[in-house]
Amino acid sequence: LLEYDDVMNAQREVIYRRRRNALHGERLSLDIRNMMEDVCENLIEEYSDSHDFQGFRMELLRIFSMDSPINENEFYGKSNKDLHTLLFQQVYRRYKQKTQLLAEKTYPVIKDVFENHSQYEYIAVPLTDGRKQINLVVNLKKAYQDRSREVVLTMEKTITLAVIDNSWKEHLREMDDLKQSVQNAVYEQKDPLLIYKFESFELFSKMLLRINKEITSFLMMASIPGAEAPVREASMPKRTDRSRLKEQREDLLSQANPTQTSTKPAPVKVEKRVGRNDPCPCGSGKKYKNCHGRIEN
Repeated sequence: LLEYDDVMNAQREVIYRRRRNALHGERLSLDIRNMMEDVCENLIEEYSDSHDFQGFRMELLRIFSMDSPINENEFYGKSNKDLHTLLFQQVYRRYKQKTQLLAEKTYPVIKDVFENHSQYEYIAVPLTDGRKQINLVVNLKKAYQDRSREVVLTMEKTITLAVIDNSWKEHLREMDDLKQSVQNAVYEQKDPLLIYKFESFELFSKMLLRINKEITSFLMMASIPGAEAPVREASMPKRTDRSRLKEQREDLLSQANPTQTSTKPAPVKVEKRVGRNDPCPCGSGKKYKNCHGRIEN
């Protein structure tokens, strides 16, 4: 059982390190750059090896909302390494342009709110990828001082944390199912731990790629909905409490028995018992044994 836990602990450390980077923001920009590079590499390998240029173009539209910067002759004529370098350069350049545009579009609103409503500490900035919408809780003073760079940083942090948390919870359920299913390997004279390690690595690799794609896709498509960006005052949740609770809850999920339910038992009602020689509660003045006690007995 300890060896099973070792597999989960190694995966948990990778995920929690990425969460910490997002929470503190020190390495987040580098992490996002690496995510985009990994997604580009995966796309080149998948579609170049299958010689599917049209499929490659469609996937670029779906993930990056952009047409292919690589023409068909280049796609079939260049090496995977050259294609990867060319694609990543164009994708990352486009992302930096989008974040610059986002800062420029939101700063006039930030400036107006700060100068006319300086009592606000945080404001909610709406953002959408065309399918779902979120509200960024942005520090007003910081956004004013750095000309909305804080809006971009908050977007990167919020999206990264949301995608990682949702994907990790789903992964915990899949790992629990895997742990149960590999026990059947004993009857087939196979090592269940070996199968568990192999299959868990596959699941974890797929989850990381899915995280990279979802984060990259939202960031590349993110925009302020509508012609005007409605901004309102917002309160900032306590970051440390929320992140700590999330990690504790995820740890509990990973250790929980799937057959257990979270339904709370109904409280037991305790009523005072009337003695045989006590006055009857009905108010007749008789002893309980000679009144209602006799009826119940």
